[in-house]
Amino acid sequence: MSGEGLKFEVIEIPIPEGTNVIIGKSHFIKTVEDLYEALVTSCPSLKFGIAFCEASGKRLVRHDGNDEELRKLAIEACMKIGAGHVFVIYLREGWPINVLNAIKHVQEVVSIEAATANPLKVIVADLGEQRALLGVADGFKPLGVEGDEDIRERKEFLRKIGYKR
Repeated sequence: MSGEGLKFEVIEIPIPEGTNVIIGKSHFIKTVEDLYEALVTSCPSLKFGIAFCEASGKRLVRHDGNDEELRKLAIEACMKIGAGHVFVIYLREGWPINVLNAIKHVQEVVSIEAATANPLKVIVADLGEQRALLGVADGFKPLGVEGDEDIRERKEFLRKIGYKR
C-alpha cells in the first residue's frame, strides 16, 4: 500500500478512578460470552463491562457485563477504536492480575495489548474500510532507575497489599 488514504490516530481511553482497562485482540463472535465466563469464574466479586468489535458479518460492537456503567465505557472505547477483532474490558473491585491468565486462556484470544489503570492511549491506523490497532501508550516515560531505597519501598508495598509474603 502506498500510504495514500492511510491515517494514523491516537485515541485517549478514559479510565475513571477506581477502574482498570484491558484491551486485546480476539478472532471470533463468541469472544464476548467466553470472556464473560472467564472473568466471572476468576474473580466472582469483579464488576466489569466487555465490548468486542466484530470484523465481518454485521460488524457490530458485541457487549456484555455485570455493570452497566462499565459496559457503556467498553462500548464507547470500542466505537472510538473501531478496529476489527479488538475487545475492551473495564473492571473494578478486582485487578487485571486476578483475571489475565483466564483471559489469555480463552481459545480465541490472540493478544493482550494493555492491562492498566494508568493514562492510556491507543494508536490506530485507518485504511478506509479497515482500521488496525497498532499499539498502546500505557502510562508515562521512566524518570530514572530505582535505587536501594526504591527497591525497599517496592518490596514493602507488595507485601503490604498481600501479593508477596
